[in-house]
Amino acid sequence: MAEIQEEAIVNENGLNFIEQEIKADLEAGKNGGRLNTRFPPEPNGYLHIGHAKAFIMDFGAAEKFGGTCNLRFDDTNPQKEDTEYVEAIKRDIHWLGYDWGDRLYYASDYFPQLFELAKRMIREGKAYIDEQTSEEIAAQKGTPTEPGINSPYRDRPVEENLDLFERMNKGEFEEGAMVLRAKIDMANSNMHFRDPIMYRIIKTPHWRTGDTWKVYPMYDFAHGQSDYFEGVTHSICTLEFVPHRPLYEYFVKELADESYCPRQIEFNRLNLTYTVMSKRKLLQLVKEGLVAGWDDPRMPTICGLRRRGYTPSSIKDFINRIGYTKYEALNHIELLEHSVREDLNKTATRVSAVRNPVKLILTNYPEGQTEMMEMDNNPENLAEGKHQMPFSRELWIEREDFMENPPKKFFRMSPDKEVRLKGAYIVKCTGLKKDEEGNIVEIYATYDPESRSGLPGADRKVKGTLHWVSVPTAVQVEVRDYDRLFAVENPSAEEGDFRDLLNPDSLIVSKNVMIEPWLAERVKAGDHYQFQRLGYYTVDPDTTPDHIVFNKTIGLKDTWAKEMKKL
Repeated sequence: MAEIQEEAIVNENGLNFIEQEIKADLEAGKNGGRLNTRFPPEPNGYLHIGHAKAFIMDFGAAEKFGGTCNLRFDDTNPQKEDTEYVEAIKRDIHWLGYDWGDRLYYASDYFPQLFELAKRMIREGKAYIDEQTSEEIAAQKGTPTEPGINSPYRDRPVEENLDLFERMNKGEFEEGAMVLRAKIDMANSNMHFRDPIMYRIIKTPHWRTGDTWKVYPMYDFAHGQSDYFEGVTHSICTLEFVPHRPLYEYFVKELADESYCPRQIEFNRLNLTYTVMSKRKLLQLVKEGLVAGWDDPRMPTICGLRRRGYTPSSIKDFINRIGYTKYEALNHIELLEHSVREDLNKTATRVSAVRNPVKLILTNYPEGQTEMMEMDNNPENLAEGKHQMPFSRELWIEREDFMENPPKKFFRMSPDKEVRLKGAYIVKCTGLKKDEEGNIVEIYATYDPESRSGLPGADRKVKGTLHWVSVPTAVQVEVRDYDRLFAVENPSAEEGDFRDLLNPDSLIVSKNVMIEPWLAERVKAGDHYQFQRLGYYTVDPDTTPDHIVFNKTIGLKDTWAKEMKKL
């Protein structure tokens, strides 16, 4: 495992650097002592855990300081947007426990104001229509050390610019024929100031406004102005927008004054080992069928994490542990796994499931007899009580729990060795049966009637304890064991096609898993269980009364805690 990063530092009041900045602004009385944050997702994909880090800050800071938080969809590109994404984003934010109340907005709400502001800037000589191709414009931008070249259309007359802009919006020109650019400074050291594009032509109907608009604002022009129109005081975003901040301030000052002006603050984005966070790459995985959809449990999407069995509290705990800083870091997926494991350890009901069954026959146990054994629902919380589990002559145990010729420190079942069946009896292996190919099909043992768990004098110690399920009452289910999506720790840093780095063993489906009847009778999609000695599993939404499906959330082995003990 790569070197463990230190957790983000907070001050003595438990505030991270963003919260410290907000607190200082409030104490200084800026914006009338008002706090209004916003979360502005683009409705062109599903949210992932990196977005969760962002909106946990947006909504969390508003809660901490008594402010409000808006949800605003940045719907400025109808070519990539869909109502499916809008509803999914709302659902994911609610699942994590946040609500925007009556503060649901869309950038498209402000299209009329933005269009009028653009025309005002044209009239004031601050914007012009450029008829060059995107390639020509890019070639004239220059480099960070060399100034750009002015467009031949930069000094076009104001009235001509206004006329062309209106005609662009009427649909008289084809996409790419011309754009509206801000007239700022082609020699500025900040490349974003070199006459950035404000509007482009898009003739795809908008999912909210239909064919009303044929021109759509660029992010840098629409974002700050939308913040201003909504009364946003703190625009919190990730570090890649640091170079954009001067342009954000440039545009927003076309509207703002000393009494109220939005402020942009940046923090490090969430990068996670063994996965990718690029929305473009995630979309490729979905469209090419390399995963089973946006909610595939291997995906870092919030809906994927939810389906896999991650909980809101575990995700929030993980975000709190990694914190918010001003430097980029690669966060370890082991810490995320540690957070969900800690949470489920407190809440998940313990049950018996045999993933790779082989039959164990107790030759001295009465045929036809059934006993009910008491099992703790959760030893971490005894208030959750117990449930009963049938015990019989024939049981299923894990094939891996038996070895005919074991090494010295193998403490599970082997010939002539005793083990305890969890919550039941001590048994001793007396023989086995193989098929024609040499595979073990049955294991034989005797049980000690005086060793039943919970009885006086039955606490005789043996080194191994096995989980089991009674054959006559076992219910067969499907289990999907998920592992990390990529086979390398940092796929984004690798050369070549990222799809070649996918883990071929990221999903293993087992359709012959046996579970106890008590569990089978109460399965409900989304419920969490700990399969004894196997890991934490969650009931999949595909489950029906006749086809029960479990997803593996996480194993029992805590590699993060092990690494932390070394420090």
